[in-house]
Amino acid sequence: MTEAAVLLGIRDLRAAYGKVEILHGVSLDVGRGTLTCIIGPNGAGKSTVLKSVLGQLRVTGGSIRFDGREIRGRKTHEIVRDGIGVVPQGRIVFSEMTVDENLDMGGYTVEDAAALRRARERVFALFPRLAERRSQRAGTLSGGEQQMLAMGRALMTDPALVLMDEPSLGLSPLFVDMIFEKIGELKRSGMTILMVEQNAARALAASDHGYVLDLGENRFDGPGRDLLANPEVKRLYLGGH
Repeated sequence: MTEAAVLLGIRDLRAAYGKVEILHGVSLDVGRGTLTCIIGPNGAGKSTVLKSVLGQLRVTGGSIRFDGREIRGRKTHEIVRDGIGVVPQGRIVFSEMTVDENLDMGGYTVEDAAALRRARERVFALFPRLAERRSQRAGTLSGGEQQMLAMGRALMTDPALVLMDEPSLGLSPLFVDMIFEKIGELKRSGMTILMVEQNAARALAASDHGYVLDLGENRFDGPGRDLLANPEVKRLYLGGH
């Protein structure tokens, strides 16, 4: 992949929680307009990569370049302003606020009222169910609807890159299908997505490129469907299926 085609480039990333190093030299590229996934067992460091990109923990080595600029060491709100949106793990919403108010919180850095209106219209076009519930408190939504809201909130700044941390976690099969369908729609619209996902088979099937992490290090990488067909990846990370 050429340098110009890379929106997010990570090289030899090392990161720690306190004194315990979790990432031991992880490298990956996210191409513009692609869906890239990170899979691996629990404790592999998948979510730690996203937190490192967002400046949420201590990075002890390596480089994180976004759109050609080094962002390692920048504060989280600056990184968001630079054009990175995030869908956090666990369907985190402001439960006492309405759907509309949650979307307002997602667009708090946007000063152009017309741009905010357009962003809200795009969210409601992608998730009509949210439009139907725009005056409803987020805490009364179903789990799948809360995940839609978390995704919609991340889109309110019209980000160049969206980070998604376990978007299907804890959802019913119906909503898992719906969330992956919406992620596919975003990809087809040209959005660049980096997704950490515990449903490894679904993630690889949907992704242009995948990375397998294990114990904080790169183990495999390649086109998503190639990894899905790789016998060793199947044996070690897909339950042999």
